[in-house]
Parts: sequence; C-alpha cells; structure tokens
Amino acid sequence: MKAIHQLVAGFASGDAISNEARVLRALFRSWGYESEIFSEPRCISPVLRQDAHDIAQLAAAARTDDLALLHLSIGSVVNDLFAALPCRRTMIYHNMTPATYFQGINESISRDLVQGRKQARALAGAASVVMADSHYNADELAALGYGAVQVLPLLLDFSRIRARPDRGILRTFNDGKANILFVGRCVPNKRIEDILSAFHYFQKCVEPDSRLILVGSHAGLEKYHMLLKAMAHDLGLRNVQFTGSVSQEVLSACYEAADLFLCMSEHEGFCIPLIESMTYDVPILAYAAAAVPETLGGAGVLFQEKRWDLISEMMGHLHRNPDLRKAVLVKQRQRLAGYESLNLEDELRNCLASLLP
Repeated sequence: MKAIHQLVAGFASGDAISNEARVLRALFRSWGYESEIFSEPRCISPVLRQDAHDIAQLAAAARTDDLALLHLSIGSVVNDLFAALPCRRTMIYHNMTPATYFQGINESISRDLVQGRKQARALAGAASVVMADSHYNADELAALGYGAVQVLPLLLDFSRIRARPDRGILRTFNDGKANILFVGRCVPNKRIEDILSAFHYFQKCVEPDSRLILVGSHAGLEKYHMLLKAMAHDLGLRNVQFTGSVSQEVLSACYEAADLFLCMSEHEGFCIPLIESMTYDVPILAYAAAAVPETLGGAGVLFQEKRWDLISEMMGHLHRNPDLRKAVLVKQRQRLAGYESLNLEDELRNCLASLLP
C-alpha cells in the first residue's frame, strides 16, 4: 500500500470535518504513506484550492492496494464515487442532521440530507472498516443496516485550539460584562433562537450587564441568520454579537473572555465546541440531546427541559457562585484530561489494522 487518501463532501476553513481531515493527512504522511484530500471542486473553499484536489483525479488514479477513507456527513456525489473506487475502502461517520430542520430555510441542504440518508443506507457493506466518532453515531449506522462499527473519537489538534488569542478582541470583551458564548455554524438544529430566548430572561431578570457572543458561519443560511437578528431586535436584546466565521486567534479570544458556554442544540454527532470550552475553562450549560451528554462524559451541567426562566437562573448561578463554578470546572478538567490522554493514533491504527500492511 502506497497511499491513504480521504474523501470529503466539502473542504473549508473552520469546518470540523475539514480540520480532522487535515489532522489525519498529517498522521498518514507520518506513517510513510502518500495522502491527499479529495472533494468536488465546487465544494472546496476558494482559499483552499491548493490544499485539496478534484475527486475525479482519485477516481482515475486509485490503485488496488491504496486505501480510501470517506468522511460521511451529507449527500454528495463523493459518496457514490467512493463506492465505485477499485481500492480498499474505510469510512468515518460524522452523522447527518435530520433534513426537516432545513425545510423552509435552505431547501438545497434539506435535499442533500435526504439524499445522504439514502446513500448512507446504500453504502452499508461498501467499506471493509467502518468507524463513527461517537456511540450515538455508531448506533445510527446500526439502525441503517451496518454490521460492526468501531467508535473512534475525533482526532483534534489541541495546539491549534490553544492558539494565542487575539488581544484586541480580548480587550473588547473583557469589559466587565458577563459574556455568554455559543460556537457553532448558524444552522437551525443548533436552535440559536432558543439561546436568544434564554438570554432574554438572563439579561432582563438575572444579569442586565451581559453580552451574548454567537460565533459561526452563516454562509448558505442567510435567511435563518436574518430571522435570528430580527428576533434579537424584537426581544430588545442588547450586546448581541453575531461574529460570523472567525480566525482561530479570534475564536481563542472569545473562549478566553467567556463566562459561560450555553448550548441549546438538538442534534449533534459530537460537538467539538464542548471540548474547546473545557480547554479554556469555560463552564458549560447544555441541552441533553443527541451526542452532547456522551461528549461531556459527566462534565458540565445538563438540562432536559427548555424552561427559559430556570435556565437563566442556572446561568446566573454558574456565573456568580464561585463554589458551583469551581465544582463544574473540576469535572470538566477531568473530562478534558481523560480525552487528551487517549492515544487516538494507536486506536486509529488498530481500527485500520486489517487494511494496513
């Protein structure tokens, strides 16, 4: 075997799957293999055109003893090409958001997700080794007809996550206001409208001198983004920052300035910002849905009912009560230490053992 190549539905800066693909590419190259990333040209960010390649090149050049790794997350022609490749095949499943969240918001994404479910079912048996980055995702594959699925948590680049924070952003946000943070793409399943509702109670009844920082790209979801901005205006919210996509240095500053990370998402296959929040010692308050409890692993504070009044009161306790805050951070540090101690390189090699020389 000379090469381990990866296939992704899209390749963009700040995207979780794209970031993991880069980490894996470096890892495969350190193992002595050729390794490149392939996608549809139209789905490769213009600024990254030199960092990924046209999937058609792999379809034409793949050798029988090569290994192709598919990151499965949404409907794409890449998924069909993967099944037809004349080489060894493996995949990592990152989950697919239910299409209903995007109906009326972005019909194109909704159709891609419907197609992705069909392709995922059709790909059962197409890969010799199947991995998922959470037990939640593995269970979903089992329901789609897959056999043995191995769980491999996301390989994260903690040196990138701990990038030096932007000092200007820190000065702006470290002004005495209580900073409530959420990080994630501006998509309907994240339920950012629920964050606005809880923050409304928090700012009105608990901590008037507060700020809400919402970090994440809204590209392709402009309609949803405008609805959120209109909602924030109608609620009379003050100091709501929609940052859009940001650099790692700005993101690091947002985490470092945050007093609380609030997550209302209803569908997550993993949720990397939870791990990032632990890295920056930010207490987490999160809705117990999908893979969120699994990723937290007993850390943070979970709630199962979206009662804005109760949630805002808990936000206040986490912000103002030093004993509670300390207890939460102790558990988060333990969870982070456990995650960082995992030898995910060896786990990946073990997962792929039957396909490697």
